[in-house]
Amino acid sequence: MPIEFTESAEGVEPGDLEGFFDNWAEIPSADAHLRLLKGSTHIVLAMEGRQVVGFINAITDGVLNAHIPLLEVLPTHRGQGIGKELVRRMLLLLEPYYAVDLTCEPELRSFYSEAGLRALTSMCVRRPDKIP
Repeated sequence: MPIEFTESAEGVEPGDLEGFFDNWAEIPSADAHLRLLKGSTHIVLAMEGRQVVGFINAITDGVLNAHIPLLEVLPTHRGQGIGKELVRRMLLLLEPYYAVDLTCEPELRSFYSEAGLRALTSMCVRRPDKIP
């Protein structure tokens, strides 16, 4: 079945979001995953039929700044260019913004560099006990 891309979570059910957050210590529930997609300013979903096989989301201030908190592709679908296409499509959606930021693990820097992003220093707090 071919992969199709959409910018809407309309019609997506929690059961369509199984298998994400690979290697996370605490995995958000499918209900929480759907809420975070619907609460984002922008999303792009990679769909194989009804199954979501990849997603990227962004939140913005609506004026200058955008942040990409998550990019995930199911382990079974990695290495097919889905992540690159999700990033490409999201960066097009975020083109009006002055700053587009994301935080990633060091081993992912080359992936994002290929998409046109550059490395900066960032700071963060992680609270695993807050994952629903």
